[in-house]
Amino acid sequence: MELLIAALIPVIVVWWYIEYRHHIRNLSRIKIRIHVNGTRGKSSVTRLIAGVLRAGGYKTVAKTTGTLPRIIFPDGTEEPVVRLGPPNIHEQVKVVKQAADLGADALVVECMALQPDYQEVSERNIIKSTIGIITNARPDHLDVMGPKEKDVVDALSGTIPPGGICFTSEKIRFERMKRNAESMKAKLILADNSDVTSEDIKGFSYIEHADNIALGFAVAKHLGVPRDIALRGMQTAEPDFGALKLFRIDFFGKETIFYNAFAANDPESTGWLWNTLGFKPSESEPLIVIVNNRADRPSRTMQLANMLTEQIRANEYILVGTNTRLLWEELVREGMDMGHVHDMGGIEVEDVFERCMELTPQRSIIVGIGNIGGIGGEIVSYFEARANMSAPHDDSADGI
Repeated sequence: MELLIAALIPVIVVWWYIEYRHHIRNLSRIKIRIHVNGTRGKSSVTRLIAGVLRAGGYKTVAKTTGTLPRIIFPDGTEEPVVRLGPPNIHEQVKVVKQAADLGADALVVECMALQPDYQEVSERNIIKSTIGIITNARPDHLDVMGPKEKDVVDALSGTIPPGGICFTSEKIRFERMKRNAESMKAKLILADNSDVTSEDIKGFSYIEHADNIALGFAVAKHLGVPRDIALRGMQTAEPDFGALKLFRIDFFGKETIFYNAFAANDPESTGWLWNTLGFKPSESEPLIVIVNNRADRPSRTMQLANMLTEQIRANEYILVGTNTRLLWEELVREGMDMGHVHDMGGIEVEDVFERCMELTPQRSIIVGIGNIGGIGGEIVSYFEARANMSAPHDDSADGI
């Protein structure tokens, strides 16, 4: 066996070398390579930038990862990424080949890695981007990239292209990120959202962050795509499944608005959401929050509990997902009034919907937060289907 292994090692090394040379050739065939990293908004920004490039005349391939990974083709159509096992950053090599074989001018890919070392490997050995993007650097995934906020900034900085250019919307931690960029002889540019108007935002079919749009504009300016063309490209791009959408539902004389905000699971994102949309408890129109918990992230559970008690004021809270008992216990420890908390972990989506309707007198607002995975995605699909069954609603009447 030892002799066999010894004989195979040179073969494997040669095979790896040949494969890597093929990969480098494929990279050289793609003029623009954009690597999108960050704590929040990666999938949305990947789609927005791909929309900018398509509208600007670039033959563009894009790839999002996460719960519903997608390959987006130059005509804007897309298909699921087929995985036979768990996600692996080697998947990006196949995407590069696919884009090169399609004759793409540009490739926009969302970073798959969480581990700091893998983030750097993804950039320096696989994507070798011509433009880097770091959407933001928020205190999340501290168990992997932490333990401190500065460690998250340093980890995400691993995808800044050495000697290249990188755009970010991160204002609070910009200076540390900039120092990291300078250490790599790279230029970091802050994409300022002050250039994004309310009219720009109204043109989207969903609720898009001004910071994300600003990143699209920054890339457009860098590549010489006119602002109006870039905006049109972003507005016509298909939104990510986890995008902040609202669905209006009429159910046996009851009306509700459901907000898919399952991507809001860190304090900064949640604070933005609550401040921007002005969510407040109301006796006549109760605010119901559905919280999707994950058993594999106990640190996230504690973070969710703190957010629910400190930031999210609602009439009712429905706990769904896995290990909701731990979330319940954390809420008790945080001093939450448990009389308005409903543990529905392991319950079917239909039952969650029915409970929401029971808690709705005539009208209500329902907000899903925590995580889009698992039952989160099922809830979104169920509410969307119910919305499509409802009577047409005039959006202009609500000023949203």
